[in-house]
Amino acid sequence: MPLGENYSHNAPEPAPRGCRAGRVTLGWQGGSVQFGNSVKRVMGVVNAGVMALVDSPRWGRLVDGHITSISYVGRRSGRPFSLPVSYRRAGDEITIGVAMPDAKSWWRNFLGAGAPLTVRVDGADRTGHAVALRDDRGRVTVTVHLDSR
Repeated sequence: MPLGENYSHNAPEPAPRGCRAGRVTLGWQGGSVQFGNSVKRVMGVVNAGVMALVDSPRWGRLVDGHITSISYVGRRSGRPFSLPVSYRRAGDEITIGVAMPDAKSWWRNFLGAGAPLTVRVDGADRTGHAVALRDDRGRVTVTVHLDSR
């Protein structure tokens, strides 16, 4: 379609089929993807399954050292949250890479000066201080410095 009076470059695109208000838009150089409430519900179920796997005495050992659970209090809501994350550990420092950070909000609780959180490491809950940083390429990393035992 040639550019003309019936074409608006800035016109909003219609929401993908099945998406409703409250959708999350992921943007990157060259395009974007939108996730609706139904995807958020599915991810909630997936997260619950992964949390059960991490906490399982039988199966937890298979993912220990790669996947763990973190718990924190929301900065605005004051509500407690727990979710599974993949991580790397070096001594008392844990690094969490946030995949698709624009589709997630949890890491924003740790921007600036950061905030306390609890992370399950070696089968025990450890407290620490987490700080989230976004690099110039848009990648987000949350670094947790564990408190001494």
